Amino acid sequence: MAEPLTRTRWAYRALYVAIAGFLMFVRLLPLDTAPVSWPGPDLLLGVTFAWVLRRPDYVPALLIAAVILLEDLLLMRPPGLWAVIVLVASEFLRGRVALMREVNILTEWLMVSVVMFAAFIAYRLAFVLVVLPQPDFGFALIRVLGSIVTYPLVVAVTALVFGLRKTAPGEVDALGRRI
Repeated sequence: MAEPLTRTRWAYRALYVAIAGFLMFVRLLPLDTAPVSWPGPDLLLGVTFAWVLRRPDYVPALLIAAVILLEDLLLMRPPGLWAVIVLVASEFLRGRVALMREVNILTEWLMVSVVMFAAFIAYRLAFVLVVLPQPDFGFALIRVLGSIVTYPLVVAVTALVFGLRKTAPGEVDALGRRI
């Protein structure tokens, strides 16, 4: 019989994949035939960062890479580029989980905003380095700003709907190991 902590961990991993699948499905729906004039936020990026900062053991690096790579393939972006950038950004945040555990939402929002903007710049620079045509700068900037603005809402939904909260300092799992 599997121990409850392992079942919970795998259940949240499956939930993350389901949320990512739903967000990709909604993003691919042909809701309007006219060209998009106002881009929506990258909610999957916000969900990924919120989950990494709340419970990093629920979203391992390979899971993040696989989900974002699938999104790259479905959205016809250069395969793996955004996945690598998001993976590096999420690992940067994962390394600061102990620090971010004790800060308020405004400080966390500022840190995530800087990381999102850095990911945006890295993506643009990669396109410049290999001389690929880029999406309009204003269009991409609005998308990043929308992602930054919606991050507190994503955190609220994560906490209220899915029950994902930050671990308390010194919190231990069922085996007595620090989380």
